[in-house]
Amino acid sequence: MKKSIFIGITIIMFFFKSNVNANYDKIFYDFKIESITGETINFNEYKNKVILIVNTASYCGFTKQYTDLQELWDKYKSRGLIVLGVPSNSFNQEKNKNSEVKEFCKVNFNINFPLSTITKVKGDKAHDLFKWAKNNHGKSAIPKWNFHKILINKEGKVEDTFSSFTNPLSKKLVSKIENIL
Repeated sequence: MKKSIFIGITIIMFFFKSNVNANYDKIFYDFKIESITGETINFNEYKNKVILIVNTASYCGFTKQYTDLQELWDKYKSRGLIVLGVPSNSFNQEKNKNSEVKEFCKVNFNINFPLSTITKVKGDKAHDLFKWAKNNHGKSAIPKWNFHKILINKEGKVEDTFSSFTNPLSKKLVSKIENIL
């Protein structure tokens, strides 16, 4: 009986095992992305910082998380946290123009953390940053929905990922940020 339970648990563990390669031919700081206003955001400028990447969308039920992302940014930016919003229409819930997204974020949430242009975050056409995260951290780095969070440590590697359901001010996420700052 005990042996069959052990075998059953072992089999289940293989189903939930993440295939993480973590070869890191590149690190986060090797990438760039276009800002919502058209300038290049060179991630090399974020060296030795902790970065929280969040794919965002204006028409999502999680959009209210913008308020908490801004609060997180305000609280920890002086300690080295960068919150990076990546507006995406990968789930068909984002506005059509960068200028509309920028205005929406400013008017409704007073966002002043960095935002990229509207960017693909999954599939073959995903930005290289999201492909890199998947290749090095596994399936948990692939956004399943809007407001998926990828936490990058000071070494420029994926530290952890958090689902859309994880509030930016949750104890789980804040503790992880504080531990690596």
